[in-house]
Amino acid sequence: MRIVLDAMGGDYAPPVAVEGGVWAAREYGIEVILVGREEEVRRELDKHDTSGLSLPIVHASQVIEMEEYPAAAVKAKKDSSMVVGMKLVKHGEADAFVSAGNSGGVMAAALFHLGRIRGIKRPALSTIYPTTLGLCFLLDVGANTDCKPEYLLQFAYMGAVYAERVLGIPNPRVGIVSNGEEETKGSILVQEAHQLLKKSGLNFIGNVEGKDIPAGMADVVVTDGFTGNVIAKLSEGLATALLGIIKEEVKRNPLATLGALLSKPAFDNVKRRLDYAEFGGAPLLGVDGVVIVAHGRSNAKAIKNAVRVAKQAVEGEMLTAIKEGLQAGRFKTWQESAASKNGSSSPVWGPSPH
Repeated sequence: MRIVLDAMGGDYAPPVAVEGGVWAAREYGIEVILVGREEEVRRELDKHDTSGLSLPIVHASQVIEMEEYPAAAVKAKKDSSMVVGMKLVKHGEADAFVSAGNSGGVMAAALFHLGRIRGIKRPALSTIYPTTLGLCFLLDVGANTDCKPEYLLQFAYMGAVYAERVLGIPNPRVGIVSNGEEETKGSILVQEAHQLLKKSGLNFIGNVEGKDIPAGMADVVVTDGFTGNVIAKLSEGLATALLGIIKEEVKRNPLATLGALLSKPAFDNVKRRLDYAEFGGAPLLGVDGVVIVAHGRSNAKAIKNAVRVAKQAVEGEMLTAIKEGLQAGRFKTWQESAASKNGSSSPVWGPSPH
């Protein structure tokens, strides 16, 4: 297996990206193709023991910076690490692409050079969300701030495929974010998407409120990109704040400090469960290739785990599963589902007639 790693992507690239790539190549026994400015990447690579590892460098003279406008940067910087890396996947020279760089740039590069899976209206950014029961898969978290009901239906389908094929969750429970449990609650978008999901053939459990997500009520949670991004960023900030508050209070009380020392293993486990680095990255679903987006401030461990996620997506044949489901008629377009509401009784998602 060959995984492309954007060696110039992320707040701490290339040192951290290269370290994570070396770690992944060693731990998973795969080829990690480092794409970036060759001289800089080689300098960092020489700091590590790479004996027996496959870590080829592909030169890319340009970098898409975090503050750049994604689409314009991708068009202007044709020799950027993102564009060069995506082309390797497009031409079959690699199986997946991983980057901690500008997420909008990753999405633009993927759309320009890999394109969407035929039949998919909009790609979706996703994230792994820790819960009291383990984890859930949340999407969209920023790719589509304005959505149509059909987009949410497709997000649910792709999310369910990923949860089953990659995360190993059989028959994943799917929920849609709303401001109440009742079917009549939520915006017009949520109410219309709810009706589509009811007919989808998915294991749809209905509306989930904000409090239900960390409680682990659903395995796959779908929403528009605006709401999803707010949920993800609020949760990340809240987890950091709570850990900081606990640490501050413990320091104020000598007895609490003693108790904290005794409870250190438990605190370490909590921190690990909330640590984004443990999850590495999440897929950009809907594009015709395996593309994993990691956090901009990823450390080497997060990069290593992002490569693992890419490896799992390839091994789980995620793309094939989505394409086969579409081709088998398990998902119909918005126009067809609208026609169904106007008189036809055929389901939006159901078993293939074959």
